Amino acid sequence: MIATLKEESLMLIALVIGVLAYVFEPWLVDSGKVIALVGAGVLIAAIIGTAMRVANHAEILAEKVGDPYGTMILTLSAVLVEVIILAIMMGHDHSPTLARDTIYAAVILDINGIIGLAALLGGLKHGEQAYNDDSSRSYGVMILTAVSISMLVPEFIPVERWHFYSAFTIVVMVLMYAVFLRMQTGPHSYFFSYNYPEKRKKKPGAESVGEAHGGSLKLSMLLLVIGIMLTGALAEVMSKSLDTGLEGLPIPPMVSALVVAVISASPEILTALRAAMANRMQSVINIALGASLSTVILTVPVVEAIALFTGQPMQMAMTPVQTVMMGVTLIIAAINLNDGETNAIEGMTHFVLFITFIMLTAIGL
Repeated sequence: MIATLKEESLMLIALVIGVLAYVFEPWLVDSGKVIALVGAGVLIAAIIGTAMRVANHAEILAEKVGDPYGTMILTLSAVLVEVIILAIMMGHDHSPTLARDTIYAAVILDINGIIGLAALLGGLKHGEQAYNDDSSRSYGVMILTAVSISMLVPEFIPVERWHFYSAFTIVVMVLMYAVFLRMQTGPHSYFFSYNYPEKRKKKPGAESVGEAHGGSLKLSMLLLVIGIMLTGALAEVMSKSLDTGLEGLPIPPMVSALVVAVISASPEILTALRAAMANRMQSVINIALGASLSTVILTVPVVEAIALFTGQPMQMAMTPVQTVMMGVTLIIAAINLNDGETNAIEGMTHFVLFITFIMLTAIGL
């Protein structure tokens, strides 16, 4: 029991912060921009800590079931955290572009940030890192299709017919993901795994680790649910504090979207970097591209459903700059991730694109 409490210290601290935030919410929101921003920063740190614990318990479940189910659990838990935070922030922000900007930021962060940094650092340490190129191709074509349908085509949809296309988008996204999930966990499950020839034999006592995880599966599932609920509660106050702190300041609108993307991706970044340094690039590909696909194909139906329910259309069509950055990202990913090996040069190209995205965000584009 004591050991469990120590392991869950981040979540316990976040719980205490959440209780204090709800008790002092009026003071936090009405005491000026500085107090609001400091409070939002503390809440964001608490949410990230909770998200890391959620990812940890997702990893325990993932290790038990193995790939591709394992990475699917990890990415879905991260996307669920993102959807919850985004839905709450949309309720307070009322910005018609918040959902679009968040999805755009998340895809750029996952592909250019995670894969770029992982391939760069992993390449410097191990040279060329192998993976199953069937997975990158499958993810890539799905991401390109989903982005095109949900974030490119809407630019040409007449305003008076937006609700028809919104309903169509919901159906198409759900159908695409259902078929993809069926293939990923069925006939084409081998696309998303890789047999490392240098994989070491299990050390004595390795089986006991699996058994220990197996014994804690129910606890991990419970804490996973609690962590997601706690994230939603923290996001409620964080959204109000952030809105109050940023109101009237010359801060680009993309910053709020980037905050959501970073919160949801923070556990994935650490997991992917650990995998890259351990020369397990397949895990990096599954995490980064799986998260990108899940972000687009699962967030869009939620956003469109909210738009239909409220009767207020969301601006899902990307800006010209976003379209160029997304297009270049997907083209370079298709070229780099087409041969079953990554290296530091390929990682550098993606990471430079990520730095460019940060620069564009800073100047308000």
